[in-house]
Amino acid sequence: MDVLVQLIDATIRVSVPLLLACLAGLYSERAGIFDIGLEGKMLAGAFAGASAAAVTGSAWVGLGAAILTAVCFALVHGFASITHRGNQIVSGVAINFIAAGSTIILGQAWFKQGGRTPSLSGGGRFEAITLPGAEAVKDVPILGTIYSDILSGHSLLVYVAFLMVPFTWWVLFRTRFGLRLRAVGENPAAVDTAGISVAWLRYRAVICTGILTGIAGAYLSVAQNAGFVKDMTAGKGFIALAALIFAKWKPVPAMFACLLFGFLEAASIRFQGMAWPMIGKVPVQLMQALPYILTVILLAGFIGKAIPPRAGGVPYVKER
Repeated sequence: MDVLVQLIDATIRVSVPLLLACLAGLYSERAGIFDIGLEGKMLAGAFAGASAAAVTGSAWVGLGAAILTAVCFALVHGFASITHRGNQIVSGVAINFIAAGSTIILGQAWFKQGGRTPSLSGGGRFEAITLPGAEAVKDVPILGTIYSDILSGHSLLVYVAFLMVPFTWWVLFRTRFGLRLRAVGENPAAVDTAGISVAWLRYRAVICTGILTGIAGAYLSVAQNAGFVKDMTAGKGFIALAALIFAKWKPVPAMFACLLFGFLEAASIRFQGMAWPMIGKVPVQLMQALPYILTVILLAGFIGKAIPPRAGGVPYVKER
């Protein structure tokens, strides 16, 4: 039972950056902007958040710096793919390369720790929150364990991430902005004919993407870990894209897809070095690669037909 509780708790923690990045991609891709640069924006946000928190000693300043940096990267992607109608894949890949290189160079130049930032402590990190009554119900069978050991004891950004799921659903399917966002991803010409700016809608979508990837980056460096390390996103942006396709661009299925991929990653960490019956010890490298292998298998064999927004990845050229 303890192992199961620890595994579920780890799944939730590991799923948070995947979920935030997945929802970030949902906004941009629903608007017709394919964003392979989620990884780069998360990495840049993680570095900016840890750097600002290390200098100021405030996790909130770090969160603000992470969001601002990720939004700037998102606007660069928007400028290339919306204003100049460039290739969205190339723009996203360029952002990933720029983020990967600049974080190491700036980290070494500023902190002289091989690309790392100083360790954060105290007010420089988002600490775990104990929910009301968690200690009182801890000994209650099953329900007490779920409340005190699984739901309680996470940082604020964990709760924000999961609250963003119903919020995103409401925005996309119950607001005028969401209706227009989905329409511009399916038929931008019809939106333009209605007198609505396609470019401005898509820019707002990429700004939403930047905000969420910034929060995801801040979670990695200011909440889950005590600082920034080289390439700390470790492919989470690409797994988030896979989860988005697996969920067929819907927010609630996206949450379950991220929990699934988070469970695979948590299990690979939990079972490293264990001896399996009739197999023995599995190499650590294989366990580390397991989430990525299973991601490919799930996408290739179990997803079925996933139809993206019709205008996704296609620059809009206004007819004259």
